[in-house]
Amino acid sequence: MDNARKFYNLKRRLYSSEEAISASLHEDHSSARLKNSFVFSSGYLIVSMFYLQATTNMELTSSSAMWLAMAILAITAALTKIALGGGRRRCLSESSDLTCKTPPPPPVVNCIALLGLLPALFRGDVPATMQQLYAKFGSVFTVSVAGLLKATFLVGPEVSAHFFQGLESEVSHGDLFEFTVPMFGKEVGHGVDNATRIEQGRFFAEALKPVRLRIHVDPMVQEVEDYFAKWGQHGTVDLKHELEQLLLLISGRCLLGKEVMGTKFDEVCNLFRDIEGGVNLMSVFFPYTPLIPSNRRRDMARERLHAIFSDIVRSRKQQQGDQEEVNDKDVLQSFIDSRYKADGRATTEAEVAGLITGVLFAAKHTSTHTSVWTGARLLTHEKFLAAAVDEQDQIVRKHGIINGRIVTDHYGFLMEMHMLHICIKETLRLHPPAPMIVRTALRQFTVRTREGHEYCVPAGHTMASPIVISNRVPYIYKDAHLYDPDRFGPRREEDKVGGKFSYTSFGGGRNSCVGENYAYMQIKAIWSHLLRNFELKLLSPFPKTDWSKLVPEPQGKVMEKKRKYNSEELARYTLLKEGNGGGSESARLPHHQVYVIFSYHLILMYFYITR
Repeated sequence: MDNARKFYNLKRRLYSSEEAISASLHEDHSSARLKNSFVFSSGYLIVSMFYLQATTNMELTSSSAMWLAMAILAITAALTKIALGGGRRRCLSESSDLTCKTPPPPPVVNCIALLGLLPALFRGDVPATMQQLYAKFGSVFTVSVAGLLKATFLVGPEVSAHFFQGLESEVSHGDLFEFTVPMFGKEVGHGVDNATRIEQGRFFAEALKPVRLRIHVDPMVQEVEDYFAKWGQHGTVDLKHELEQLLLLISGRCLLGKEVMGTKFDEVCNLFRDIEGGVNLMSVFFPYTPLIPSNRRRDMARERLHAIFSDIVRSRKQQQGDQEEVNDKDVLQSFIDSRYKADGRATTEAEVAGLITGVLFAAKHTSTHTSVWTGARLLTHEKFLAAAVDEQDQIVRKHGIINGRIVTDHYGFLMEMHMLHICIKETLRLHPPAPMIVRTALRQFTVRTREGHEYCVPAGHTMASPIVISNRVPYIYKDAHLYDPDRFGPRREEDKVGGKFSYTSFGGGRNSCVGENYAYMQIKAIWSHLLRNFELKLLSPFPKTDWSKLVPEPQGKVMEKKRKYNSEELARYTLLKEGNGGGSESARLPHHQVYVIFSYHLILMYFYITR
């Protein structure tokens, strides 16, 4: 009864607000009336959702609830427009933007056409939905929601150059990423002006450049070895949970430093999970709404996390001497030492806290999902699993192992793993961490499709590069729906043949991901160790994708059976030390073969001299 009364009161307030706004508008001002009614309808929808949650304990971030909300919102917008006389039929030749007379604007997918896609959306099959639009309208099309929101989709490398390489004055993030501000703070990222954001991007690039990456690899490998040493000889594990825990440890060691790895580590992990929990479709549209429980948890977690990092920053700035050299090896210290070129000022405590929260999110959140997807793909494709294991055998035999440790630089060791690299790369093609990248067109521009059609994208349009579709275009990737790492091998190299922006799992152009190499290194470190030391079998069905999350992830638990190789099985890697170093047993030739080869060369020398 209390919930019903609260809902009724909220509804009355919305009606009162709507009436007050309407009274202040001219009756013939259809545009204002449309927007007013749309805002009111949207608000009514949100109140209804909260009422539904309160009365049924429905989780707002569940997939069905999210797509239901989006569907109702779209339908509400369409019906509102029709009721106000603005819902005239639209066709694909529509869109009379005066700034785009020649060439024409992209074909428009109107609300009526979108209604036909609702079944696929309710099933949570986002790629299938996008694929239907691509198949029907081609590589450039605009989705219009009641004329209020216009998003132009650009599919494929031929039409993506300006999207990825356009100047900030032409292509901008705009306020599309406003939802990240309450996650990381208003002092960083999309909470600051463009000039400051570019400088902060340079801080990220400096912290993760190759020369620094070498420093992080040994700690990565150490954390991996220590973690899996606790697994035992055999058993069943949830791969998703295990890799999430491990990647938090790696991130803590390489990014945050020793202070966090001590007594505060468990608290930081819990706080970070609350920030992750704030990334959902509701928070994207309503990032500051305190009525959403995940938003409240996110805000409290951010404040506490920033307080912890600020204390560490103050402590480090007070330290002198040798301690600075130790701290300089983690990314947190790199952010502390960063300076803005414009005025030479140092980063503030709040900025460092926001930057390190952002890089932790990027390093852990996406790598966890990619690591799990990589394992699921390998364990369901025997051919590529065998190839990856064989590569480990060859590389380890080349360098050898003494007392369980690789006899080489770990950075160079991981860099040699070409097969494992392309297995991860193919996983990222099919399961990109960001299925879609969005920007805002500040100026109109023209694109030319592969078929030779030209379209003018108007200024003000939201632009979207659906990576989940661009990574599967059939004229670039053969049997694009199949997992086939060999497509990136030296004999095919389908992404290179397809040209620039054929593979955009890590973005491209001015917005390439600076953490790409770091991501590959930590995923290689994990799976290199697992492939060498464990026999693994996937027990769960191949996981579906949970599209209710802003960063899609494997749905549910991913259970696998593990068995640690015994000492005899691991002996194939053993390097036997003799004398002052020796070599691997397989690398040494029997004495009689050495004598034969030596005699052969002596005979050749004799004939050469006496010739």
